[in-house]
Amino acid sequence: MASLLKLSSARQLAARALSTQAVAAPPSTSSALSLIRSQPSQYVVAAIAGKKYLLAPKDLLTVPRLNDVRVGDILSLSEIHELGSREYTLRGAPLIPQEAVRVQATVVEHTKGKMEVIVKKKKRKGYTRTIKHKQPYTRLRIGSIEVEGAEL
Repeated sequence: MASLLKLSSARQLAARALSTQAVAAPPSTSSALSLIRSQPSQYVVAAIAGKKYLLAPKDLLTVPRLNDVRVGDILSLSEIHELGSREYTLRGAPLIPQEAVRVQATVVEHTKGKMEVIVKKKKRKGYTRTIKHKQPYTRLRIGSIEVEGAEL
């Protein structure tokens, strides 16, 4: 019985060692891009309106209101900080050049959030005010992530 326990624990250690082996880094950026392109799904970390978002194709993203766009407009995301797949990741320093990856987002709608109630009150003065507002948002649908093979 003790030998079976030792054997199963040895298998677990071997399986854990196999799953955590380090993969050698590709020699150049273009080969890293081709490795990422060969993977079935990719993701990007992009900055939109000053905030960073983790994006994948077909995601629906809600951002603070973008005033200069209309419904149906297609935006090209230029501030890409990281590009990756399941096994490989390429980080920019601080950005990945626009020639290396192309991500487009379509404006789906302009909407408002839930009603927010702000109550202002001063003790013993009889002063009470309620301020209600809805925060405006823009919803974006992320298109496909196209990884180019250009030399950087």
